[in-house]
Amino acid sequence: MRTTSITACCAQLLLLACSEAGGNSSQTGDITVLPMAGTGAGQMPVDQPITPGGPTGDDTATGDGEMPADTPPVEPADGPPMQPADDVPPADGMPPADDEPPVEVELEPFSFFVTSMEAIQRLSGNADGFGGDLRYGEGTGLAGADKICTEIAEASMPGSASKQWRAFLSTTTGGEGGGPVHAIERIGEGPWYDRVGRLVAMDRDALLNDRPQGADPAIINDLPNEFGIPNKAPDGMMEVDNHHTLTGSGTDGRLYQDDPRVTCQDWTSAEGSAGQPRTGFSWPREGFGGFGMMGGGSSSNWISGYSPPGCAAHINIVQTGPPPPGTEGVGSGGGYGGFYCFALSP
Repeated sequence: MRTTSITACCAQLLLLACSEAGGNSSQTGDITVLPMAGTGAGQMPVDQPITPGGPTGDDTATGDGEMPADTPPVEPADGPPMQPADDVPPADGMPPADDEPPVEVELEPFSFFVTSMEAIQRLSGNADGFGGDLRYGEGTGLAGADKICTEIAEASMPGSASKQWRAFLSTTTGGEGGGPVHAIERIGEGPWYDRVGRLVAMDRDALLNDRPQGADPAIINDLPNEFGIPNKAPDGMMEVDNHHTLTGSGTDGRLYQDDPRVTCQDWTSAEGSAGQPRTGFSWPREGFGGFGMMGGGSSSNWISGYSPPGCAAHINIVQTGPPPPGTEGVGSGGGYGGFYCFALSP
């Protein structure tokens, strides 16, 4: 059976019954007959609207007029509409690479150093260093000294600024209730390591000895700078007289005296007459009749043992014995105004 012919005839009869005269229609009595497309019998009129499942749908006749096998209509797939390509997440469900958090790099142990003379000169912009004024653009001497520590550490090991560096310095004010700040209380709990990972001390108790208890034998008597080089020979070759290191502290790591002169007015003055800052020995003093004990104390204690004659910016790293008469600098007895830096994280 040719279903297309029957379908066409039924459609034509329906049209003949409902159409009115007009347009391109032809008249047969009172009945309007629409012209047929083509010449074959049973074809649909050209004006026939396209409907789902109609002649132009899945029931469209094949070349000889035969209908294809019944095929179920295609239904739209369930689920959300398709997304533009840019919005499609990767197959693993992870966000695009640009949205991924940065990978944190684990830093090597590095939490202690003596500020090198090179760094002090570079950051101060002065061949004679900072002297006793360590504010470095900050409101207080401690804040400035901490900033100096941080910048030196970062230059040595990129990323290490995050370790939270603190200068080992005491002050007469700035603590609880306006009282003193003690160096030993502001550096964390330890342990502390030098730039190349050698142990300096495990905790505060280990620090409070003539030399840091348990320190690596290679550095215990010559504490290293930010490059991990023992500071007595900072270029790795020639030894220099540079061991006086600012602390403002006694051997217990606390403020040496309740007198701003021992801290160069809490590290805010580079005037020669502003005081006689208390220093320790980054490496032990030898010979010269113990003059290094000026002001009382040990000639080998790394925290406290000598008070140079003034707070002025001054560098003297040539062994000349006692400070030359009339000098009032922090380095007059053998130093450059360096200080110790500790990090709160190992």
